[in-house]
Amino acid sequence: MAGEAGPTGAGDLAARQAALVAALVDGAPDPPGFAADRLAATRQALLSKRSGQAAAAWPLLAAGLGAEWTAFACAGLVGRPVAGAVRDGWDVALAARSADRLTEGAVRELAARERAYRYDGVRPPRRRLITQVTRLLRR
Repeated sequence: MAGEAGPTGAGDLAARQAALVAALVDGAPDPPGFAADRLAATRQALLSKRSGQAAAAWPLLAAGLGAEWTAFACAGLVGRPVAGAVRDGWDVALAARSADRLTEGAVRELAARERAYRYDGVRPPRRRLITQVTRLLRR
């Protein structure tokens, strides 16, 4: 049969695993055969982990939001594909700026990133040319 690899149906298992991962981290619909409450709990745990990683990459932003950090970050990351701590934090920083929630330290942190990198919210952040040249001159 198509999609099967051996007597255990490894091809089908791989497809089900891919659907599960997509539902948990990329905002895809819940796959059939899984308890909705357990998927929701796992999804929330993964979002909390991502928010912690983003907080480590963006400490002033996280400190500025204080006890509200995890809830604010999770709300901003829900349904978004995993993109790494820096990019996740940058997305949260942009959401905080839009909501007028940035503290002075977070404004400085975001400004420093924006001076060194270009980020359009779609593609990964890329070093600005001036940053690359400055780095080469320091070698």
